Amino acid sequence: MGTDVAPRRASTALERYGVVIGMEVHCQLKTASKMFCGCSTAYDGAPPNSHTCPVCLGLPGALPVINRRAVELVLAAGAAMGARTPDHTRWDRKNYFYPDLPKGYQISQYDLPLAAAGALTIDTSDGPFTIGITRAHLEEDTAKLVHAAGNGGERVSLVDFNRSGVPLMEIVTEPDLRTAEQARRYAEELQLLLRTIGASEADMDRGQMRVEANVSLRPHGTEAFGTKVEVKNMNSFRAVERAIAFEIERQAAILDAGGVLAQETRGWSDERGETYRMRSKETSDDYRYFPEPDLPPLRVDAAWLAGIQAGLPELPAARRARYREDLELSAYDAAVLVSNADASRLFEATRAADRSLDAKAVANWVTGEYLRLQNAGGAGERADVAPAELAALIRLVADGAISRANAKEVLEAHVTTGEAVASIVAARGFRQISDAGALASVVDEVIAANPAAVADVRAGKPQAIGFLVGQVMKRTRGQANAAIVQAALRDRLEGRGAGEAG
Repeated sequence: MGTDVAPRRASTALERYGVVIGMEVHCQLKTASKMFCGCSTAYDGAPPNSHTCPVCLGLPGALPVINRRAVELVLAAGAAMGARTPDHTRWDRKNYFYPDLPKGYQISQYDLPLAAAGALTIDTSDGPFTIGITRAHLEEDTAKLVHAAGNGGERVSLVDFNRSGVPLMEIVTEPDLRTAEQARRYAEELQLLLRTIGASEADMDRGQMRVEANVSLRPHGTEAFGTKVEVKNMNSFRAVERAIAFEIERQAAILDAGGVLAQETRGWSDERGETYRMRSKETSDDYRYFPEPDLPPLRVDAAWLAGIQAGLPELPAARRARYREDLELSAYDAAVLVSNADASRLFEATRAADRSLDAKAVANWVTGEYLRLQNAGGAGERADVAPAELAALIRLVADGAISRANAKEVLEAHVTTGEAVASIVAARGFRQISDAGALASVVDEVIAANPAAVADVRAGKPQAIGFLVGQVMKRTRGQANAAIVQAALRDRLEGRGAGEAG
């Protein structure tokens, strides 16, 4: 039986098999220079092979020197995940041949990593779920293969060594995950954590974060793990979930048909929506690990580690809990705020500018209008909002000085021009109309102009009153107080006010 049997309809595998998933994530660390040499890591857009030296090219006689900042970032990541750090760690040679590995081996860590036995808790549709972190270790990245067409039209592979030697942290979980959703949530939470502590930009589109999954199945009621299949080339969080879900069904279909699974590495094709065979899967013995002779063991001073731990910022899980428990925000609002660093900073700074503002009101403006304006700007664009100006705007709405509709317009103008909120409000003549008498004539005009909606209101259709309120808001350029408009409309239509419609 081959290994590419088409999977059955989704979700049926979980009824028959227990799923075991372990994750391996590689993250490029946010350092100015490479792991073992002084070459710059700012190679995006640079000519191929322009950020290289004898060390990262693997030339004979070149000796590596440890990047202290890279070590500190792995120690920080370990501390953020509650991991243990040994008194000393060791570098190892991981031997394998591939064209993008200039030395024929990779300097890595094996049995003495910088961090081990940690954990990361995620939120899923079934509630909080904790994943054990086996280890986080430090190594060097490989070069990049570029596949292109030659002068004669033939396929050629070129090697760009600019990436070779960039500091790379590998984070390996215990085989604790059981669903594709958990795997996606884990990858999302890990990216957020690494960005929060400043260890990595962790941009999957740019290859700064690469997610791999080891997936196996076992019949319900059994303890032994099934045959492990590694899935690679998952370049988005959506791809992580889709690829693992597909792989679960593919393996189940083979087992159901009496087939035997191969321990292999498979890639993910986003276009075809399926995994494909790449190569047989190596084991640790195949890599022939042995201690790196050109680097001494690295001793981690207790005071050094304590300083790194003390310098950690508020972590995502703690911030979400604070927003929920101290500020009484919903779990959704807390998650949205914390997942976007710009939004979280604006929320905190806006509240600091006016502590009397309701936290929920500030959250609504940041997660709603601010993020809408930020998304409208396109990828990489930021909506530039001054926290004090946003606080002033929210205060105007809370005090009934301007309508929410006008406030949205004011915020957009502030983002576009940088002008102060008070100046925009004055220049555009925005003033919320809360006098029922001043609104009476507009309410009568709207009732007269919309007999069908009036009939719907009287027939008990609740959405019709909203339509009429919208018409009044339109005629007053959004300056009418919506609550007062609705009350005035009901008064007229129920015959309690002057100028009632017949």
